[in-house]
Amino acid sequence: MYGEIKKFRSDLGIGVIRAEDGRAYRFEGSDIRNRFEELEGKEVHFELGELKARDIIVLAGSPWSAFGSIGL
Repeated sequence: MYGEIKKFRSDLGIGVIRAEDGRAYRFEGSDIRNRFEELEGKEVHFELGELKARDIIVLAGSPWSAFGSIGL
């Protein structure tokens, strides 16, 4: 599913994604597969698990950023 990160509290490690279906889903920062400094406003692709977003990939920057840091 696709959506946009509407809110992220780095101090708590939680946020909210507004999905393409119009619903809001909570997520934990540890479910983001590639890291960015500023998350709010970023488009993402994610899976749903127990009404929470998981396996989140931020769709910004180079396509290779989806793989995160691989020690290059």
